[in-house]
Amino acid sequence: MNQDDITSELVTLRDYWRYAISRFNAADLSYGHGTTTAGDDAAYLLLDTLELPIDTLDPFLDARLLPAERKLLAARIETRVSTRKPSSYITGRAYIQGVRFHVDERVIVPRSHIGEILFSEYLNSQGSTFLPDPMAVESAVDICTGSGCLAVLAAKFFPNAAVDAVDLSGDALEVAKINLAEHEVEDQVTLFQGDLFAPLAGRKYDLIITNPPYVDHEAIAAFPAEFRAEPEMAHDGGEDGLDLVRTLLTQAADYLNPGGGMLCEIGSGREILEEEFPHLEFFWVETAESQDAVFWITAEALGVE
Repeated sequence: MNQDDITSELVTLRDYWRYAISRFNAADLSYGHGTTTAGDDAAYLLLDTLELPIDTLDPFLDARLLPAERKLLAARIETRVSTRKPSSYITGRAYIQGVRFHVDERVIVPRSHIGEILFSEYLNSQGSTFLPDPMAVESAVDICTGSGCLAVLAAKFFPNAAVDAVDLSGDALEVAKINLAEHEVEDQVTLFQGDLFAPLAGRKYDLIITNPPYVDHEAIAAFPAEFRAEPEMAHDGGEDGLDLVRTLLTQAADYLNPGGGMLCEIGSGREILEEEFPHLEFFWVETAESQDAVFWITAEALGVE
């Protein structure tokens, strides 16, 4: 079926959703960039393209689409299948807890557990059980900021904080600049290019947030096309995936104020870290999809006095 046939025969959002699911299943696409199934990925691609709420499909399923909308949806479905790029690269947008960020192929598609943790810990009536009082945080840093999404969220959750954000990739920082501007936090967030803490000599923070590359080499070698479309340096955590996490743990104390701490996402590898750092007291934070993908560690546990 050519594009003209598609746009003439498919007229509702339901038609395009069904068609996209069939195409995605036939092409054996892979997911994991905010969606986990063909149905969810198709819904995301269609809804985001149409500027509709990405988590609200049912009310719009039987809406008839304009000719230009049909043409755009058909083209984007074809692009998803033919290139196998993540849907977020096709729409140019990704979301953390409903907050929209610009993304393109200069950065990994954000999908951090840390965003979920910030929302769940701070947007409840009791406040966080382990993170600092958000109004008391005066300085924070996001290490390996990528698209800048966690730095933006930090600026929103810690309104009194000066937020620094670091990434080794100059290309990633260009994307981060876009997101700082779109969320109007340029005056609160400062970007640094460099390797982990290297550009931050002499600075101290109440809070370190970091989602470093943590994929091991065996897993990278087995990546499907969707994950190979992302910058490899944003995934590469060394042979066992924990090289950067080890460096963060050994250096963080030099950059923390007393009473502060570090929230770090590692994906997997809890047993390795606990064996290699038996003197450290990790607090493992449960999320919707994991019990030990993120740890919190206090400045005092790292030796800050």
